[in-house]
Amino acid sequence: MMLADLWMIFSYAPIELRMGVVQKIFYFHVPSAYAMYVGFGICGIASSFFLIRRTERWDALAVAGAEVGLLFCLIVLITGPLWARKAWGVWWTWDPRLTTTLLAGMIFASYVVLRSFGDAGEAERRFASALAIVGIFVLPIIHYSVQRWRGTHPTVITSRGGGLAPEMGHALGFSFLAFTFLVAWLIWARARNERGRQALVALEVEAAERGLLEDA
Repeated sequence: MMLADLWMIFSYAPIELRMGVVQKIFYFHVPSAYAMYVGFGICGIASSFFLIRRTERWDALAVAGAEVGLLFCLIVLITGPLWARKAWGVWWTWDPRLTTTLLAGMIFASYVVLRSFGDAGEAERRFASALAIVGIFVLPIIHYSVQRWRGTHPTVITSRGGGLAPEMGHALGFSFLAFTFLVAWLIWARARNERGRQALVALEVEAAERGLLEDA
């Protein structure tokens, strides 16, 4: 699907008259932002269930959502300045949407860093889960920041369509579809890997406990 998406972007969709080929960053930037929402949202929801039920499955899903969401957040923060340089003449401006996106990335980066310090204990996992729940409240602020606070970031997609040419709309729609499958597959694969790691840690703890009993 990603190969087909590349064909749609570079062969099917026309070149925008004012910005030229640089505008095609749009087909990666916007779906990546959507994938970031999915990853961070899943992390926050799974963290909530982990705090309630204390099950390893929800914890693994939260870790996967945070890491994958942070990956797409990084793509957004890289492609955004590349596009902004052509559109606004600057690499970065403290626009409300850019600033809140950076804030969300920093929150979930803190979550990932906290969880990466060895085998996180129960206290660290609970603190990280609470941090993720705080982070998901930033996501609607990112989405509605353009409407609530006037900034330089454009509102490309609206309820009235956004004024895209039909071919551009088709390419963007297919990009959303491809990125949906991509983010879902990445989260599933990372959660499965984390579940394997959790099982290995449980076996190591069990083996250590058996060794202590035998020594006793």
